[in-house]
Amino acid sequence: MKNQFAHTLFNSTGGYAALALRLPVGLILAAHGAQKLFGWFGGYGLEGTGQWMTSIGLEPGYAMALLAGSAEFLGGIALFLGLLTRPAAIVTAVTMLVAIFSVHLSNGLFLTNNGYEYALTLFAATTALAIQGAGRLSVDSLLQSQLFHGRQ
Repeated sequence: MKNQFAHTLFNSTGGYAALALRLPVGLILAAHGAQKLFGWFGGYGLEGTGQWMTSIGLEPGYAMALLAGSAEFLGGIALFLGLLTRPAAIVTAVTMLVAIFSVHLSNGLFLTNNGYEYALTLFAATTALAIQGAGRLSVDSLLQSQLFHGRQ
């Protein structure tokens, strides 16, 4: 059972193509999370993001900002590295769904109107990574190799 769980967690059908998804999506998510958590890159930090979340009905705002920011920042770093890719991808996909339905859906599709196209794109990419895994060039692949084949 333990080996089956680890195999499912680290195994991937992504090949090298998953890297093309993981790197930019991980970078983008980590940067958005850093805006929420630390106020980097023109963000508002936890306090400001929390106040905004409260204003749109996501309460408690501070806790929601902490959850969203952590999911994006830590999930983005994990995706970038290809470390625990499936759980990180699932968490960030759910975060994008919350963003779509709580913030963007009523504005229509297009980003120019604060629509959901960007969050939907990130949702699609993270869902693909959750399905296929991290790919060959990843920490997950290295861990799987170590666990199941004893190779370095």
